[in-house]
Amino acid sequence: MAPRQQQPWATRTKHDRRDAYTRAVLLKAAGHVFAQRGYGPTTIAAITAEAGLSRAAFYVYFASKAEVFRVLAWQVRDAFLTAQEVPGTDPDDPYAVARASVGAFIAAYARHLPLLGLFEQRALADEEVAGLWAELQRRPLHRHARYVRRLAEAGQADPVVDPLSLARAVGSMSATWAALVAADPDAYEDAVHDVTTMYLHLLRVSPDTAHVSGDVRRGSAVGDAASG
Repeated sequence: MAPRQQQPWATRTKHDRRDAYTRAVLLKAAGHVFAQRGYGPTTIAAITAEAGLSRAAFYVYFASKAEVFRVLAWQVRDAFLTAQEVPGTDPDDPYAVARASVGAFIAAYARHLPLLGLFEQRALADEEVAGLWAELQRRPLHRHARYVRRLAEAGQADPVVDPLSLARAVGSMSATWAALVAADPDAYEDAVHDVTTMYLHLLRVSPDTAHVSGDVRRGSAVGDAASG
């Protein structure tokens, strides 16, 4: 029997998977080194040493240190936008949306905190990063404000301030508590509980609109950040 020949598409798929894995390893290593050293002191040699790969392997995927940082910036931006989606949460239940969105935002912020400061700094020198940073500041905020406005217009909430101001306040609170979680991951559940409670007080949701009680359940927030 003639030996079975591997189809070209199968070889290509295997190669693509290997490429994707190697690129992911380099990105993870780059994120770690940038977070530890800062942008300036980070070198391609340090990234490849962290990844356990050669400099030649780095240049297969990235042209420069600046390029790999831009890719990381895109990943952070995408993480925060994804954090505004709350799959599995009843969109008509403001209490559930609040818990899920606050939990997701705090988790995303705490996870990416080491790179956020560098992201902001690089925005001053890199036009592409500046655009991503501006989008990261703007889109979650305005999306959250639109959500609050819809609740108010539907008579489901009576926010204590205008929707944009409320979105800013909740985003700021979430960022503050996320920094505590980054330092102490065990504080996550309490952070979600506290920020969600304050959010609901600012939102003043009508009890008639919720499918659950107004009590905020500890540890139930997982999802994403309609909260800013």
